[in-house]
Amino acid sequence: MSKKVIVIGAGFAGLSAASFLARDGYDVTILEKNTVPGGRARKFETEGFTFDMGPSWYWMPDVFEKYFSEFGKKVSDYYDLVRLDPGYCIFFGKDDVMDVPAGRDDLYQLFEQYEPGSSKNLDKFLREAEYKYQVGINEFVYKPGRSVMEFADIRVLKSLFRLQMFSSMSAHVRKLFKHPKLIELLEFPVLFLGATPEKTPAMYSLMNYADLALGTWYPMGGMHKIIEGMVSLAEELGVKIRLGEEVKQIVVPNGSAKKVLTEKGEYDAEIIIAGGDYHHMEQDLLEPHARRYSEQYWDKRVMAPSSLLFYLGVNKKLDNLLHHNLFFDEDFKQHAIDIYEKPAYPEKPLFYACCTTKTDPSGAPEGCENLFLLVPLAPDLEDTDEMREHYYDLIMNRLEDLTGQSVRDAVVYKRSYAHRDFEADYHAYKGNAYGLANTLRQTAILKPRMKSSKVKNLYFTGQLTTPGPGVPPSLISGQVVAGEVKKEFAI
Repeated sequence: MSKKVIVIGAGFAGLSAASFLARDGYDVTILEKNTVPGGRARKFETEGFTFDMGPSWYWMPDVFEKYFSEFGKKVSDYYDLVRLDPGYCIFFGKDDVMDVPAGRDDLYQLFEQYEPGSSKNLDKFLREAEYKYQVGINEFVYKPGRSVMEFADIRVLKSLFRLQMFSSMSAHVRKLFKHPKLIELLEFPVLFLGATPEKTPAMYSLMNYADLALGTWYPMGGMHKIIEGMVSLAEELGVKIRLGEEVKQIVVPNGSAKKVLTEKGEYDAEIIIAGGDYHHMEQDLLEPHARRYSEQYWDKRVMAPSSLLFYLGVNKKLDNLLHHNLFFDEDFKQHAIDIYEKPAYPEKPLFYACCTTKTDPSGAPEGCENLFLLVPLAPDLEDTDEMREHYYDLIMNRLEDLTGQSVRDAVVYKRSYAHRDFEADYHAYKGNAYGLANTLRQTAILKPRMKSSKVKNLYFTGQLTTPGPGVPPSLISGQVVAGEVKKEFAI
């Protein structure tokens, strides 16, 4: 007989878990707080503009192909994927811009321009990063992180040294490259992992392999097309999705969850998968006797950054911007310190600008642009309208100066989004945007566990548990937790 499963949250992890269980005969219902699915990958449309609210980088295309192939599908069944070339550009200053090409030969030429002889070291760096990617993405991330014995396989033990778990990303990069701009290019992908490059394991050069070798892609229509595909697949498999129905309590009478209460009613359940914010799911939806972790435990966790976001509709075409643009015209290291070492609003922040209409005109009315600006910030900062406006003015001044054009006077739609919005919309702990930091002390079995030790039929999935933050890891997290459910509650 089928077993009733309630999945809380229709983000990447929740949709993934629900689909894998429905495929294997479970009766699955997703309860989603917001009125549209996708979690942080929601979209909104206004005045002819369409905005992806969260993730904007499509990396690791193999993970998405692997996901849909589990159901006999292909990515192309749901959306059209294009590779960006250049993948992105970096503004180091006025008339000092680096376009990062898609082709390997062009990439070698780029490195040679900045540091003669460095292409050989880049080849070595990417070969090592490819190994880390193959082991990390194909082996490590599919482990549920419930026991150290998961890593006792001799192949895995041998891999630990080649994975460079115990040396830093900063030291690894600097052994091979000297030019500061090449170093910033290689260190930027770890900026959102939860620590400075000096404290991030060199294993995460696998992100550089994803970036420079596998490439930067874009699903036409926006990142939300991935969510639309996942929702379509889930419903085809029989998953029931209830939107605008927030779970208020998980009822646990005798060590086993029996039902969840929402604003609109109640749902019986034999298995519950919490795909929302782990801290909120545990501390707010469970009675104290059913919680594994204390508030003190959570307060000591290192969170990945939050973000200040601006969604802008611009009534003209913009010059000198690509789809993805990084503004590194200020001190990279100082901004990282302001996020991780001495949390504070940065005086001179780095920022990111995404202009999807450079690739996909459907995101804005004809002759207009869709512009998304992001400043990474420490979590748990005071979030005021005054501070948002201060940073809007600051980064718009730099955007206009570095791209040589007026932008502000062409903005016809503007919406800001930061800590208090992440908390209101997702119950994000301390207003974080990316989940739990990927530090060595919060890796694998050292993350909050997927399985509750107090409630025998309660599981957790998403970016605060195994394997970690990001869209591909969240997809994988849903698959892994579904596998754990099937081991213990087989039908």
